[in-house]
Formats: sequence, C-alpha cells, structure tokens
Amino acid sequence: MLRLNAEPADALIDVERQITVFGAQPGAQVEISATTVRQGVRWASYAIFEANDEGEVHVGQQVPLEGSTYESADAMGLIWSQVPQVDGARQLFNLSVFDPIVTNVSVSSLGQGTTTTLTQRLAAPAVKRLDVDEDGLAGTLFLPEGEGPHPAIMVLNGSGGGINEARAALYASRGYAALALGYFKTPGRPDYISNTHLEYFQQGLQWLRKHVQPRNDFVAVSGQSRGGELALLLGATFTREVSAVIAYVPSAFVHSAQNAADPAVGREGPTWLLDGKPLAHIWENNRHASWLPFDEGEAPHRHELAMLTALEDKEAIEPARIRVENINGPIILLSATDDGSWPSSLYCKMIVERLEEHGFKHNVEWIDVQDAGHAVLFPYVPTTQIVYSHPVSKKVSTGGGEATANAKADLLSWQGVLRFLESQSL
Repeated sequence: MLRLNAEPADALIDVERQITVFGAQPGAQVEISATTVRQGVRWASYAIFEANDEGEVHVGQQVPLEGSTYESADAMGLIWSQVPQVDGARQLFNLSVFDPIVTNVSVSSLGQGTTTTLTQRLAAPAVKRLDVDEDGLAGTLFLPEGEGPHPAIMVLNGSGGGINEARAALYASRGYAALALGYFKTPGRPDYISNTHLEYFQQGLQWLRKHVQPRNDFVAVSGQSRGGELALLLGATFTREVSAVIAYVPSAFVHSAQNAADPAVGREGPTWLLDGKPLAHIWENNRHASWLPFDEGEAPHRHELAMLTALEDKEAIEPARIRVENINGPIILLSATDDGSWPSSLYCKMIVERLEEHGFKHNVEWIDVQDAGHAVLFPYVPTTQIVYSHPVSKKVSTGGGEATANAKADLLSWQGVLRFLESQSL
C-alpha cells in the first residue's frame, strides 16, 4: 500500500520539507502532484519518479523523469515549480499573513494513490500584528514571541507599493521586531512614488525605536528593488538611525519615478525629496538615456535595457550615485545576473567597488545569483511567473531569470540575510 509523508507537515514557509513515498512497486513510475489554492487561484505542479529497489521515492534525492514540472533533484521542487491555473495570477499568499498556505500532495502509481497536506506559515503562532496609523505613518508592526528586547527591521516595498506584511511577518517569526512601512499605494498615502519625502522614513525609524526599544539599539532597513535603492539611500542619509542595510536587487543610483510615476509628473520626474528638494536622478540631462529599448524592444520587454542606455552617460549619472560610503553600518547586497527590471548585478558590483575605494570600515556581503531574475523573495514559493503587468503602470515586462535559478536565489538570499542579521544584531 502506498504511503506518503511530508515532514515537517506544518512549519514556517522557509523550512525545507522532506517528501517521501513508501510501498511502491520497485521500478514502477510514481507520480506526485502538489496543489495549492492561493487567494482563490489553484496552483499546481507534478513530478514523475521511478521507485527505488525498496519501493521508495525520496523527492529531495531523486531526479524527476521527463515530463515533470522541474528537472533536478530538489526537496521543494514541487512547490517552486507550481503554475497558476489562471493566466496572469501572481498572488502567492493569502490575504492575511496568519492564514496558512496549505498544499495538497498526492501520489499515484499502478492504480493506487493517497494524499497528505503540507502547511506553510508566514507568521509563527506567537507573533503579534499591530496596525500603525499614527503620526502620519501607514504600516504594520510585527512583534516576535517573548518580552524582548528584540533587534528591529524596517521593511520597504518596491515600485508596486503597498505594505510588505509577508516579509515583515517572517522576519518577526525569526526573532526581529519588523515594521512594514507603506509609503505609496496604500491607504493614507499617495497613489504614486513620485515626490516621496525621505523624512517620512526617518520618522518611521524614530517611531520604531520609540515603540520597540530595540536590543542594542539595532534597527536595520530592508528593501527590495526601489525599496533596495531606498534602503541604501536611507542608510547614506540618516547615518545615525540606520544600523544595517539589507538591499535586495538594489540600484547604485537614484532613479526617476519610472513605472510607479504619477502620470501628471511623468516617469522622468523625481522620486525622492529631501528638505523639500528633489534628489538628482540618472535621467536628468542624460544624453544617452532612452526608453525605446524597453517600450519598443522585443517581447517580453526588459526594463533593464532602458537603464543601460542611461548608464552610458557617465557624467550625467554621477550626481545621482548613492553615497553608500556614508552608511554607518554593515551592508548585505542581493542581486541576480539576469535581472530584467534593472541591472542589479552590475549595480551591486558598482556599490562594492565604491565601498572599497572609500575604505569602508563595516562588513559588506554580496550574494549574486547566476541566471536569476528580479523577483528575489524568500524560499519555497512558486517562481514560475516571470512576465507580469506592473501594478502601477500596467506595462508588461519580464523580471528575468528562470524558475530554477529564481528558486535558488530565493533560498540563498534568505539564508544569507538571516546569517547576516544574526552576526550583526547580537
């Protein structure tokens, strides 16, 4: 009789599971499928294996046969290779971070079959969630189990806007007080990224310190994409208030508002204001910058190609360079070599070189994942949806990479960030 185990059956989303089949006929083909409903949309994957001489299949150790949704031995391949059954679906989590993500895992072979469940959680049971709607701030605070004090992190989204509760909840589940701060496209804030005041984030850092009183006064800033650019910029600007920077697929420069721009301002208008004045960005007075490679390039369109034209004008982009050497704390950079949104790998190389040139005294780590794309998240989520419509501009483009490399980037980046935080926040 077929038996199917998925261990641990219920754990945080970043915990690898071991899926094992027992009781198959030796040498028989065994098909394992995984189905998850994410915000009402069914996501599915499957893999076909040959049972070993003991009639067993160990998913993490065996290469699937041809026709499976992934190709190499991978304990969590059935999760990251899932594809939505509705075109364009991208929502990976439920509306509440406390709602578990439940995957039905089924096995069939020679007319026999059985099913089990695998539960992933973004928030540990004792994590507390508090809405933040005071002093002009819009966000959500997640607190870990225990009285603390806990080291703290401010979490920033990218050009899609909104509040990144998923990452903040997972940070809290790993012991960090995490404020997911929204700054546009969320209630109480503007609809667009254009003309965002940096002092708003300084206020968020001060609020976090006041209400959490973090251990060793440690407050890191974690951001992705435009949020990665912003995290570096905040560290370089508010040097006394940022203890460490976690920059996912960031930029080495200040960019214009781009795809998240207010149409009345335009995508070449400013993104960030300091003391009421716009910061210089790479599109200003740039002799080579052109949107044509993005707008009129071959589908799937790559935003990165427009950014590369801007980088050709060395003189124009220099005023927009983020002064990362001013950051008063350690930095971890996460990038991808096939980033379709902008050249994050090249940007991180520029950042590292600039820090070396200035004799930067703090720890710098850089994880650069070959063939991965822009959508670096955390492990064990589907990585198959690479072409998408931007949440603000609605322009369709590719984030780059391919599913296997993107899954690797999710895992390596999260492992690296947890090691980084543990070593820096003691």
